[in-house]
Amino acid sequence: MSFGGPQWPQEPQRQGQQGQQGHGEQGRGAYGQQPGGHGQQGRGQGYGQGAGGYGYPGPQGGAPGPYSGAQGGGAPAPFPGAPAPGPFPGPQGGGGPTPDWSALADASASRARRKRLLAIGGGVLATLVVGAVVATAVVATGKKDDTAKNGGGTPTAPASPTGSPTPEPTFSSVAPPPPPNPKDYISDPKKDRAPLTAEGLFPGKKLTMDGRPYTKGATSATANCAAVTQGGLGTVLKKNGCQKVLRATYVRDGVAVTVGVAVFPSEAAALKAKNQATGGIAPLTGAGVGDFCRATVCLRRSNAIGRYAYFTQAGFTNGKKVTTADRGVFRSSDDLGTFAFNQIYARGKSQASAAAGAPRQ
Repeated sequence: MSFGGPQWPQEPQRQGQQGQQGHGEQGRGAYGQQPGGHGQQGRGQGYGQGAGGYGYPGPQGGAPGPYSGAQGGGAPAPFPGAPAPGPFPGPQGGGGPTPDWSALADASASRARRKRLLAIGGGVLATLVVGAVVATAVVATGKKDDTAKNGGGTPTAPASPTGSPTPEPTFSSVAPPPPPNPKDYISDPKKDRAPLTAEGLFPGKKLTMDGRPYTKGATSATANCAAVTQGGLGTVLKKNGCQKVLRATYVRDGVAVTVGVAVFPSEAAALKAKNQATGGIAPLTGAGVGDFCRATVCLRRSNAIGRYAYFTQAGFTNGKKVTTADRGVFRSSDDLGTFAFNQIYARGKSQASAAAGAPRQ
């Protein structure tokens, strides 16, 4: 592994081992057995034998003789097996003094030792440098780990394009209020303040319920609740505080139905009037509808929602008596009762929707 630069050598390179011939036994070219040198090479060119040796060519330039005799006296050979050299010649021989082989060998060994020591020292130094680099890298790595452990190196979220931190969505711990209940508005006169008219409650000229069309006749509205009733219903309405009665008549297939809606000051009062009802709402004639339900039997019903009670009276336009077998009369009474209920509830729903969209105080 390298750290910021060239790769350090893994092991020191020892000098004298690759491509070099040092002072020792490399290549057999040191002081010892060197071709043409100073030793026993060929045993024919020793000291005093042949040209180029450290001897001389014998007396008077003749053929060389052994290292003995009258010309030089005997001397021991410098190396085992070599002929003993004669005495060093004087001025007549032209040769130099004999080298000190022991000193040369010691010097060569000393130089070899110094180079080996230098090579070993260089390797140790390189090893120490590599170890220092590795230790530095380990320490640096440990600092990064400590920083991350202490929280200093934790990456942060990228900043928003404006440079400010991205806001996180917040949620209110307070639940939003439920939407207004339409029934609350048709039960409380303080909330039920929308205009109330016969044409507003019974709009249009025709009415269709489940595919059955009805033609609208006359409509009316009065605060004299008892005046538009039959039997004991007037007394019941008055006793429970009836404020207004709105009526409309619808005709279909020879059956006429008058629906009357009575308004009370509270839900409780309307419920009492519905439970105490007797007699019925008076039939409303006119606008193309003749007398009906007079001196005959008709179908009367009553119900209530909120502070409203509503009543229906249904019979034949020809005065025929209604029986339980006349399913058309019952169906028409059901249609007009459902229509009245839907109109009253729609009044509460529209007021509740308007209140929900209004700014809060």
